[in-house]
Amino acid sequence: MTGKIPPSTGRTVEEGQLYRDLDRHSADRDRRLRVGPIGPDGRAACVVEHDLHLDGALVGRTTPIHVRNLGNPRKFELLEESDKVAADPRYTRLLTAMAAVHGTAATPRDYARAAYDALGLGEGSA
Repeated sequence: MTGKIPPSTGRTVEEGQLYRDLDRHSADRDRRLRVGPIGPDGRAACVVEHDLHLDGALVGRTTPIHVRNLGNPRKFELLEESDKVAADPRYTRLLTAMAAVHGTAATPRDYARAAYDALGLGEGSA
């Protein structure tokens, strides 16, 4: 199951949307999640795009969240509708690669190498 999931209650959830977690334990963390592929069980593979908890160590990780919860405006605030860039699977790969190298010692070259590798532009991929 991919694409859009119509709401039974709440709003329509679709790949590429960005949500803020309103859970009382996550509100101060400013935890933001990008909706990825939606599985047959109704769970979306959400990538953590922003999280102040543990100095951002959880950014880039994937967590499954049921679309009923994402569609509930009391649990998640819709920050951004999906668009072609965010819905492109390469976007998630790039975001994950950038998060893996992100840190105080990261250089532009580190980010470039991570993007290069994530897109499979290395040897033999031409």
